[in-house]
Amino acid sequence: MMPWRAWFISAVLALALLWSAPPSLAAEDKCRPLCSSGGTALAIATGSPGELGLLGALADAFCEKRPAALCWRKAGSGASLRLLKQGAVDLVLVHAPEAEKQAVAQGWAADRTLIGGNRFYLVGPSGDPARVAEAANAAEAYARIAKNRARFVTRADNSGTHKREMAIWREAGVQPEGDWYLPSRDFMMASLRLAARKGAYFMTDSSTWLVGRARFGLDGLAVLRADDPELANAYHALRRAGKSPHSQLAREFIAFFASPAGQRIIASYGRRAYGQPLYENAAKALKTH
Repeated sequence: MMPWRAWFISAVLALALLWSAPPSLAAEDKCRPLCSSGGTALAIATGSPGELGLLGALADAFCEKRPAALCWRKAGSGASLRLLKQGAVDLVLVHAPEAEKQAVAQGWAADRTLIGGNRFYLVGPSGDPARVAEAANAAEAYARIAKNRARFVTRADNSGTHKREMAIWREAGVQPEGDWYLPSRDFMMASLRLAARKGAYFMTDSSTWLVGRARFGLDGLAVLRADDPELANAYHALRRAGKSPHSQLAREFIAFFASPAGQRIIASYGRRAYGQPLYENAAKALKTH
């Protein structure tokens, strides 16, 4: 039996590690089927493109031409890259450029391919108490939010959105903390809806905003900043480096994203339901990002 002192020390160390660990990364354990012609499924991790249905539309078109089994694991960009590094998924669609480049440089990710993009919107109470719409740029807007201690929802989950948010806080010279700074540790749509309930500012992607407004109303929130250079948002596909059972299928799916057929789907997705596309294609993203 472990002496009580040794047990006590071990317990304290375990709690210290727990308390010092970063927040859990948003990811779901299950891999939801997209299409299947039998066999083990190629696992794809992404956040909003899966949540809003773009990944499903691309998978359906791909599987019409190439028998395959595909499934989606819901995860933010940080969690998606972690799952790719661990070998838990075969392919990711992410929007965390620096982390993506590091993954390729370290040799565990390959075939980084621009597939399209959208924009980040800084949304908030329509009355705009921090006057962020009057700021010269996004960094000044964030500084105004902090100075006014206006409520701000942060995903706090190491997602691509959270990474970009933190980069803007650093540019603003602000370390955000306090009861005005509200962590959701959740996905984009849930965080956007929390901002609406709290009357808070939030940085959402334009695609989620369009869908959220149509589905949930988001009463009281308005787009306050949309055109700052810091708010451009590009998506890349990456696959696991090296050989794996799904290496060839992953290469083919990435090639389909970049093909004329895949790019047409990306550039038109959502137009019928929401009156305008939710995403832009790679050519447009390359010009604006």
